[in-house]
Amino acid sequence: MKFELKYGITFISAIFKHGDKEILIDNIVIDTGSGGTILSTEIAFELGLEAEQNGTLHRIRGVGGTEFVYEKAIDSIQLGNVEVCNFQIQIGAMNYGFGINAILGMNFLNAGKLLIDCGNLEIRQ
Repeated sequence: MKFELKYGITFISAIFKHGDKEILIDNIVIDTGSGGTILSTEIAFELGLEAEQNGTLHRIRGVGGTEFVYEKAIDSIQLGNVEVCNFQIQIGAMNYGFGINAILGMNFLNAGKLLIDCGNLEIRQ
């Protein structure tokens, strides 16, 4: 699966599936510095992944600062021919100053047994 570099950051597209909904999402960052995978609240709502009334919010920290997120299990995330099923993600506002719809972190890369080939701008198993 090919990725592109924008602002010196790796961007890719992937299919997020939950229930009877399937959405191709662009502007996803592959982030080896992130332990978790996070999806924007707008797209999460489209997939039916809404916060529960008595759910727990978690505070996460990154280079861009801190953010509050909630966690949900998504049916699957498909990147090229690799599909990771029943996967735990974090959902948050993702207001980072430019258009990012999701971040695929090391938990996803490890679950999919993915390799990043910077020379060929691709991710593969």
